[in-house]
Amino acid sequence: MRIWRNTPKDALLLGLSVGQFAVTVLLAVRWDDASVPAQAGGTAALALMTAYNIIVVSHLFTHVPWFTSDRLNAAVSVLNSANIGQSVQAYRLTHVRNHHRFNNDAPGADGTTRDTTSTYRRGRNGEHASLPRYALGGALESLIDRVREVSYVVRLWRVGAGETTLRSLASRREHRRRGELRLIQADRAAHVLTPALLAVISWQWVLLSYLPACFVALTMVNVQNYYRHYGADPSERAADSVSHYGRLYNLLTFNDGYHQEHHLSPGMHWSRMPQVRERNRARLEAQPRIISPVPAMLGFLDRRRPLLHRASASGARGASGASGAPGAEFGRMS
Repeated sequence: MRIWRNTPKDALLLGLSVGQFAVTVLLAVRWDDASVPAQAGGTAALALMTAYNIIVVSHLFTHVPWFTSDRLNAAVSVLNSANIGQSVQAYRLTHVRNHHRFNNDAPGADGTTRDTTSTYRRGRNGEHASLPRYALGGALESLIDRVREVSYVVRLWRVGAGETTLRSLASRREHRRRGELRLIQADRAAHVLTPALLAVISWQWVLLSYLPACFVALTMVNVQNYYRHYGADPSERAADSVSHYGRLYNLLTFNDGYHQEHHLSPGMHWSRMPQVRERNRARLEAQPRIISPVPAMLGFLDRRRPLLHRASASGARGASGASGAPGAEFGRMS
């Protein structure tokens, strides 16, 4: 009987998931007896593990589940929901069925974006939102949403009638739809009850370590997403995101740097991203696109990054006869 849907290499990702949960419990158990430097180090480690899980582990899982068994995949979803403090299944619906449908789109005629996580969503004059607003503001909103989900215990964490976004993204096939919504319910119970149970061991750890680590992790994830798309051309499918081809980074992150390739083939397994690049080489080289010399988390260091979105917007406005458009030359980060 075949267990792994694609490759046994995904056992590495499963091991990271189980390991993170074990380390999290250990940090809570040892909090009261740890020195202040050890407490600070543990909080930093928890933030890094959570950010890595969201960016790499859970992200890859939402696109290509690891097992042939739906029950095993559901168990992984629940486990990593406890690890990242949010429903992996809800993340799958919003990320796979929204972000990868609209691909960090620019505002339309109605003044907003269809991609709910677009870096342009709260920007002005066709620009990306500012990094602080996107990263810090988004992290605060996400943390508030997670805290709000504690109150959903009154309905046993079911997806409520008022949660229109999740309901609209769920499958239209009734049997599959019920399963997706039930898994969100199970995920929510896991990510709410896990810190609640760990608070029995040390409520100080939850207050002084877990919650701050979650906020820092969410901020890091937003910085990553920001520079995965900053300056890219949202009007061109082969240039609407940013790749980084550093060998060490891609070794440690299961080819996370191949983000443009991931946009072109979001359902492709992580191990095949280099092949996706080769297969689309002519298309990728047919127009200007951004290749970052640094990983997305350090995108602010890429100070010579061309701002293709400005040239694209300028061309669109020029074609429509609008006045006051910026020049067509690629801009530079200040």
